[in-house]
Amino acid sequence: MSVRRLAPDAVQPASFTFDAANKAWVETQVAKYPAGRQASAVIPLLWQAQKQAGGWLPKAAIEHVASVLGMPNIRVLEVATFYTMFNLEPVGQNFIQLCGTVPCHCMGAEDLKKVLKAKVGDERHVTADGKFSWLEVECLGACTNAPMVQINDDFYEDLTTETLTKLIDDLAAGKPVKIGPQNGRTKSEPKDSIKTLLDASLYDGTAVGSWQKAFDERVAAQKKAKEEAAKAAEAAKAAGGAPAPAAPAAPAPVKAPEPVAKPVAMPAAKLDEAAIAAEEAEVSAKIASLPKDATPEQKADAVGQRPAGLAEAREKKPDNLQKIKGIGKVNEAKLHSLGIFHFDQIAAWDRAQIRWVGAYLSFSGRIDREDWMSQAAELAAGGAGRK
Repeated sequence: MSVRRLAPDAVQPASFTFDAANKAWVETQVAKYPAGRQASAVIPLLWQAQKQAGGWLPKAAIEHVASVLGMPNIRVLEVATFYTMFNLEPVGQNFIQLCGTVPCHCMGAEDLKKVLKAKVGDERHVTADGKFSWLEVECLGACTNAPMVQINDDFYEDLTTETLTKLIDDLAAGKPVKIGPQNGRTKSEPKDSIKTLLDASLYDGTAVGSWQKAFDERVAAQKKAKEEAAKAAEAAKAAGGAPAPAAPAAPAPVKAPEPVAKPVAMPAAKLDEAAIAAEEAEVSAKIASLPKDATPEQKADAVGQRPAGLAEAREKKPDNLQKIKGIGKVNEAKLHSLGIFHFDQIAAWDRAQIRWVGAYLSFSGRIDREDWMSQAAELAAGGAGRK
């Protein structure tokens, strides 16, 4: 931070006191704080003193604020010299702060600086008529509307050298000026009147509309599957009772380790969303008919066929199954417990095996949505995976 000092004595007024209106305002501000905490009002009082003094803080104003608040002069001076919102030397009637931070710099602030030097003079210089002075400052928070300047309390944005020149000329002539963006927009909306939300493609089945269409299809498929499952349950009950739960199937035989990987099979076709939803409903209905204490294996056996596994990884070097999007550390361990160690094993699953694993891992439908089979086939063929 640069060193900030008070203006030379030659420009300092001999005294300063709040006028009647500001004195009443000061009393309301100080009253906001408990007894003994009046010093908390130091910043608003300094700000009001700066306004009364014509946009800057004389030494006498700083000392007067200290007297009003019962603070040592040095404590108020520390505040005034720390915050750059307080001007310690005279400024013009129109005090221009030019933002020179990266967004404004990239959008032409350097060209605006040339205009200010030509129209006003060097930084901190007050024009002979007292109307203008300027200073380059850090970010003023209007990056979307860069480049910009702040003149007194107002922002003037989306400037060009031409619009800034006209703005200064109009202020000098006492003409009314437009606050805010100078390129036609009213705030920080997209330039050139872009109206994204009025784009019909968002709602006609493309873009965002495609998501809504898929969602509606999934809801309809789930509803239909539930209705069919309910009818089947009623029919079974009318025929003499609920269907008996499927008997636990014997574990699939464990194959011996193979010295080399088999050629990668073509993965099972990924279901569309409607088919996934229908299958989810069917699986849920079957599992719901099982005893509440059914094991994960019994639930999986009721809806599919367990894939054959290996006793151990080939050459004791399992593939990193976590490269498949959707398989984390926990699911990888569960797959290992089933004898699934390699990408080509997953790529070879058929529909019944996909249903079995999905039910065993308690997320029916997820394998299709994340397309484990195609990912596994790509990885088995030497691809990098999709994570």
